[in-house]
Amino acid sequence: MSRETDRFIEIIKGSNHIVFFGGAGVSTESGIPDFRSVDGLYNQQYDYPPETILSHSFYRKNPQEFYRFYQNKMLFPDARPNMAHRMLARLEELGKLDAVITQNIDGLHQAAGSRKVYELHGSVLRNYCEDCRAFYDLAYVMDADGVPHCGKCGGPVKPDVVLYEEGLDQNTINGAVKAISQANVLIIGGTSLAVYPAAGLIDYFQGDHLIVINMSPTPRDRYADLCIQEPIGQVFGALENVL
Repeated sequence: MSRETDRFIEIIKGSNHIVFFGGAGVSTESGIPDFRSVDGLYNQQYDYPPETILSHSFYRKNPQEFYRFYQNKMLFPDARPNMAHRMLARLEELGKLDAVITQNIDGLHQAAGSRKVYELHGSVLRNYCEDCRAFYDLAYVMDADGVPHCGKCGGPVKPDVVLYEEGLDQNTINGAVKAISQANVLIIGGTSLAVYPAAGLIDYFQGDHLIVINMSPTPRDRYADLCIQEPIGQVFGALENVL
């Protein structure tokens, strides 16, 4: 166990009002590829850049191509929570963690048992008819041949995910800001902090300990009390037998 991990354990054991802010790197150990690493989604080749395909305007102009990419590259129904997800749920159960704020859309935090989760970019598990607002689950979208349509009114079904060019949900932002501003410990994990406005929420932290767990440097490292460049599941796994 590294010296940094020992310090991480020490801070967590001695703290309450912990908030976790995470990104794609939290779910890579569950088999979901991240976006910006060497092997990530943004470094693969498609007819259009992923940022273009996952934009609101592209969805409107070319929904068939959007869904071809979305169904093939964005949905991982067999993914299961890893140690990071499970230990965050455990910290909440113990009353030490107040909230998880995630940029991920995979629902794995809730699958692990976390209850207070702010999903900044929505969830692939929720899908709605754009005309009548009928709800559809992930399986309905995955089973659709091309663009899914509502079984009630025939309208197009859109994932409840925030596409590029779309704004974040204001209630979700408000909840995340409140949680961060009231936290004593903020753990940033598995994110390059390159996506705004989500990454800007970190500015509201005024607590005692800022911890960054990421395999590559982030813009917030210089402000952190502790930086750990190790797999996040491994770091959180060190808590398993000490809490």
